[in-house]
Amino acid sequence: MKYGKPGKRTLAVEVTNISPTGFWLLIDDREVFVPFTQFPWFADATVRQIVDVTRPAKHHLHWPSLDVDLALASLEAPEEFPMVSRLRPSKVGRVAESREPRSTRRR
Repeated sequence: MKYGKPGKRTLAVEVTNISPTGFWLLIDDREVFVPFTQFPWFADATVRQIVDVTRPAKHHLHWPSLDVDLALASLEAPEEFPMVSRLRPSKVGRVAESREPRSTRRR
């Protein structure tokens, strides 16, 4: 008996719940909580943006609509990954404006 070529392997990840303080991811057979305080990139995201998550590799998650990439290890032990954004979403515009060349800044 001949079988067709195997299909593309997929790595499962699913958002199972979103609360005011963060959201839960089901990864393989375990749930991981992603608190907004430690992962501020998601704090002002829409439900659609949060659930738009892919798992391109076994230890890697990607949110294409937010341009966020995280290692699974950073979700499981965030204290071991001190490089957390300190920038609040409300200040993003001011930072972007200050990075413009002087010739294009508004006066």
